[in-house]
Amino acid sequence: MNSRNKILITGGAGFIGSHTADALFKLGYKIRILDNLTPPVHNSYWPKYLSKKYELIKGDIREKKDWLKALKGVDCVFHFAAYQDYLPDFSKFFNVNTVGTVLLYELIEAKKLPIKQIIYASSQAVYGEGKYKCGNRIFYPEQRNLRQLKNKEWDYKCPNNRIAEFLLMKEDDLLKPHNSYGMSKAAAEQAVLNLGKRCNVPTVIMRYSIVQGSRQSPFNAYSGALRIFVSQAFNNQDLIVYEDGKQKRDFVNIKDIIKANLLVFKNKKTDFQIFNVGGDKSYKVSDFAKLVLKIVKPCNTLQVLQGKIKLTGEFRVGDTRNAVSDVRKLKKLGWKPKYTPEDSIKDYFSWYKKLTGKKDFSQEAYKRMKALGVVQK
Repeated sequence: MNSRNKILITGGAGFIGSHTADALFKLGYKIRILDNLTPPVHNSYWPKYLSKKYELIKGDIREKKDWLKALKGVDCVFHFAAYQDYLPDFSKFFNVNTVGTVLLYELIEAKKLPIKQIIYASSQAVYGEGKYKCGNRIFYPEQRNLRQLKNKEWDYKCPNNRIAEFLLMKEDDLLKPHNSYGMSKAAAEQAVLNLGKRCNVPTVIMRYSIVQGSRQSPFNAYSGALRIFVSQAFNNQDLIVYEDGKQKRDFVNIKDIIKANLLVFKNKKTDFQIFNVGGDKSYKVSDFAKLVLKIVKPCNTLQVLQGKIKLTGEFRVGDTRNAVSDVRKLKKLGWKPKYTPEDSIKDYFSWYKKLTGKKDFSQEAYKRMKALGVVQK
């Protein structure tokens, strides 16, 4: 019966989308992919890792004609297509991530398309700085301003000047995103839940933490600790860690993400629900950088690795101090992260060195962010 079902995966040429396509194909589903293949993630060509058995459509989710072509005969949509960066082209985030997503529901309603489920890829970024505690008082802080960052006031403080306690991000927390990516995703979340109910299309929101593993594009080195650090270490460069390196993150392996995606697929218990999908463990960014240095060998094997962790005192405008998700809601459905950051680094490094040769994409991105004022000191 599965072989008669066709699934659309937007952004399916990318990292999470392509792995999800492979998993669903193995279960017997027909796969259609819609992707615009634009830089910096892609180079305008379909990646070689995509199966020749997939139906590939080059198109843009901001275009009605491309959506209509892609949705024809489809039962379910995994919507991964998005714009993600730290660059200050604010409107593009909303044009792609919010307007493009709303257009999907608009066409479903207008054309009475029989879509049975939409699984929407959101992000931990919707929480902004998250939730903190001082004594018995819980608060949701505003974004750190430039004065604080330039004075290296990295942490949030209580009235007694002690560092406030960071609390895990939960699905029912207040959302206070402050960068354009997070804001566009939060707006899209509100839209898909409400429009999904209006259009009678069960919708699930997956808030991913920092996803890691093979196929994560090395060309887009504006964000993503794994690809940036691996590129720097492989090319014998210092690993540049922003702030003081003590900011907390949780990292989740792509294989665990796929398990989560399959768990909510056609699962009535997840209709109109939001789920955090994270690594269930907190890491300091500097400690993650140390893991990369331990695992990644430089491209010139005759060299002794000279690269080291470099705390320059720089910061990236729009970064959160801490971001670690509470995944207990998803674990109640039987999901549990299995893979470690070490597994992700090994998998990504093995794939990366075959793809890129010796080119270091991180340096170009770093210089551009400095020139645009995204990275400051």
